[in-house]
Amino acid sequence: MKRYFIGLSVLMFLLSTLPVYAGAPLDAVQTNVDKVLEVLRDPKLKGESAKGIKKEKLEAIYEQMFDEVELAMRTLGGNWKKLNPAQQKEFIQLYRQILEKAYIDKILSYTDEKIIFSKESRLSNTQAEVQTNVITSSKKIPIFYRVILKNGTWKVYDVVIENVSLVQNYRSQFNSILAKNTPDQLLEILRKKVKVQ
Repeated sequence: MKRYFIGLSVLMFLLSTLPVYAGAPLDAVQTNVDKVLEVLRDPKLKGESAKGIKKEKLEAIYEQMFDEVELAMRTLGGNWKKLNPAQQKEFIQLYRQILEKAYIDKILSYTDEKIIFSKESRLSNTQAEVQTNVITSSKKIPIFYRVILKNGTWKVYDVVIENVSLVQNYRSQFNSILAKNTPDQLLEILRKKVKVQ
C-alpha cells in the first residue's frame, strides 16, 4: 500500500511539472484554417470586386496564425545574425509580402476542396507538427504545419507542402544571395521583387 502511495505521489508530481498548453496544436491550426475557409466560402465575398476585402481578412488571420519572427529567423538560419535589428525588421516585412504574393492567388482559387486534419505529433514541449490533407477532385495533397508555443499560443513557423518545406525552400534562395551580397543588397533585391510582383 505504501508503494502505491509513493507511486501516486511521484505521478502527481510529474503531472504537475508538465507544461500547461493553451490548447492542442491541432486545435490552434484547425481554428485558423477554419477562419480562412470561412472567408473563402463567404457568398458575400464572391467575384473580383471582393478580392481586396478577402485579402484584408486573410492578412488578419495570417497575423494570428503565423509567428513572423520565428519564420524569418528559421528561414535565414545562421545568416539572421548578420542583419542588424532594423534590417531584421525590414526583412520580416518584405518576406511576408513575398509569401503573400506567391501564395495569395492559390489560396483565393480555392474551390471547396475538403481539408482533413489527420494527426498531431509533438516535436518537443514547445513544438509540434500538425498533419493535414487537402482532398481535390484528382488527388490528395499533404500539408504539414509546424508550430511553436510562445506566450501561451501555438503559432505556425513552417509549412511543408508535398514534402517541400517553405523555410528550407526560401533558406536556400536567401543563403545563395547572401553568399555573394551584403544584407543591404539582399533587402534591395527583395524590395525590387516585391515591386515587380
